[in-house]
Order: sequence, then structure tokens, then C-alpha cells
Amino acid sequence: MTMMVEGVDDRPFIPTEYVIRFARTPWERAGYHALRREVFCAEQHVFADDDRDAVDQAAIPIIAACCMAGMPDRIVGTVRIHEPEPGVWCGSRLAVHADHRKLGRIGAELIRMAVSTAHGLGAARFLAQVQEQNVLFFRRLHWKSLGKIVLHGLPHHEMEADLSRYPAHGQEQTWLLRPQPRERQVA
Repeated sequence: MTMMVEGVDDRPFIPTEYVIRFARTPWERAGYHALRREVFCAEQHVFADDDRDAVDQAAIPIIAACCMAGMPDRIVGTVRIHEPEPGVWCGSRLAVHADHRKLGRIGAELIRMAVSTAHGLGAARFLAQVQEQNVLFFRRLHWKSLGKIVLHGLPHHEMEADLSRYPAHGQEQTWLLRPQPRERQVA
């Protein structure tokens, strides 16, 4: 039985709350890898079947999950960080599910969590290899390009975060709340 409510659009659920945190549970790690495959293999065709590599063995996986009733429900963003040499940290595999990109802040919050976490763990530098179409986004977040490179046959920029804009912290999770439209008051 389908019940239609007058004046309510037939549209998908849009979460108002997201948690950004280390992937801790088996379902979070499974969602982390599934989203990476969806974005980097199926959508962008950067990799054939799977994007996992040796970095995954040492990396700290960070996820963004939309919440239902305050509980994480679905993985909608990913990034990983690792320290290839003392004091130098790198971020990679930043991905946001296509249905959640319009919010615009999920990627920025994942970057903030990644860089601030690494800064708290002793990073003197934080680097990333950024696809060329995302360079302006990173520049707005206080990153600078160190030069153009080609990675996986695609144009990228080697970029460095301005650590002074990413205070060190030891938090394992943060929250992102979607701004809600205000009801107009009629006098």
C-alpha cells in the first residue's frame, strides 16, 4: 500500500548530519573500499578493478558517513593519510559519493580532518597529488601547487597544505551539520 501525502515531493532522503572519523569498524572499512572502487574504478576509470595498493597497509583510513537518527548509516566520503618519511605526511584517495557532492563541504571536511590529524601526529609537511580539475578547490583550502605531474595517465598537481591553516588535533571524529533552510515568518 502506497500512501501519498499532499504537498510532499517524492525525493530521496537528504541527511542533515555527517560524521567524519577514522574507519574503525568492519562495515566502515568495507564502505571505505567500496566507495573508492565506485569513484576511482567505475566512475573515473583510473583503475580497472580495484584501487588498493601498498599504501593501504600503512595508511589511516578516514571516512565521512551520513547519519540517520544520530548514527552513521552510509559511507559517503573517503581519504587516507600516511607518513612515507618522518615528518612528511601524504593524503590520497579523496572521494565523495556523487549524491553528496552538492553539499560541497564533505570533501573539505575530510581534507581538514586528514591534515589536522597528521599535523597532530607530527607532520612538518602535508602533500597530496591532486587531479587537475580539483586544484582550484584545494587552493581555496590553502594549498599551493608545487608543479604539474602525470599520474595514472592523468594530469595532476603535486600540492602542499599550509599547515598554519590546519591546527593540530587528536580528535578521532568531527561532525558536519547541513545548514537547514529557514522558514519564512509571515507578519
